[in-house]
Amino acid sequence: MTRGVGLIPSAAHLSLNRFNTSFIVSNKSYRVGIVGATGAVGQELIALLQAHAFPVAELRPLASARSAGKTIDFGGKKITVQEATPEAFAGLDLAFFAAGGSVTKALAPEAVKRGCLCIDKSSAFRADPLVPLVIPEINAHALRTHQGIVASPNCSTSVALMALYPLHLAFGLKRVVFATYQSVSGTGADAIVELEQQTQAYVAKQPMPREVYPYQIFQNLIPHIDSFGADGYTGEESKMRTESRKILEMPDLKVSATCIRVPVVRAHSVAINAEFARPVSVAAARQAIAAFSGAELIDETAKNGYPTPLAYSRKEKCGVGRIRLDTAFDNGLALWVCGDNLWKGAALNALQTAEKMIELGLPLKA
Repeated sequence: MTRGVGLIPSAAHLSLNRFNTSFIVSNKSYRVGIVGATGAVGQELIALLQAHAFPVAELRPLASARSAGKTIDFGGKKITVQEATPEAFAGLDLAFFAAGGSVTKALAPEAVKRGCLCIDKSSAFRADPLVPLVIPEINAHALRTHQGIVASPNCSTSVALMALYPLHLAFGLKRVVFATYQSVSGTGADAIVELEQQTQAYVAKQPMPREVYPYQIFQNLIPHIDSFGADGYTGEESKMRTESRKILEMPDLKVSATCIRVPVVRAHSVAINAEFARPVSVAAARQAIAAFSGAELIDETAKNGYPTPLAYSRKEKCGVGRIRLDTAFDNGLALWVCGDNLWKGAALNALQTAEKMIELGLPLKA
């Protein structure tokens, strides 16, 4: 088994049936930086920029001093990775931040000072009331208020809202309960390697290595993502609550989440139980999902038709199925959604944000 298999797409994976083909048309090209270019999300961004034919005049890959000097392939050329320093943003129009929150907090304000728009995948600025938290299919209007930084939501929030938002439009959301089933790629490359090594050890009947997670992940589930808060909820669970409220512009929305790590390499799944203000029907719910640009309806249980994380790895849309009336909520629906955490949950959402700004005529500058 190859180390890290399933994380970074090769050219063979970038077939057009995995992508929307109605890309932006722009008469301008942009000088683009990627902070964390050698990491998992950074590599996904590089592949997506090429697959979407994003108008790049210059790509400037940025990373830690440890990774500086490496090369990445882009547009048939090898480009040297530079160290991510404040000065490295000079002359850039746009920087995608695909690194940790501490990196974003240190460098994004410096990039903005140099006229560079920052689109960040970390949690560094998501809760800041002055920073728009954006899923382009839901709240693109918030982009008009940015002050140089735009945040992308947590991967589980992005996937869940691709199913929940069209239902909110149809029926008026009152409360929601999420149970997530999150792949190890959400933790990082080391977690993928650990799952693979544990699988190999099981086959070889050898002791299983364990460093990334507090428990063995192979053949197991771990109901613990991020640290526990005083209220008993983990940081991941709290993010789903606060981010859903901000994106949907419903500050009093009742949200409860339980986030679980599962032995899946890539793509997250979420079971959703939601209550609505207006009467619901399965037929109307299916119609709302099918009409929404960010979702794909897969709901033919008689034919075993429902989304799975394997089927939605490296797909732009999220798959929604198992739609049924909820038997615990009044005007309630129960459903299931799967989506690629490295794409819609991170790199793709950031790229779509930049594309939406071009579509809206907003400058890709701070």
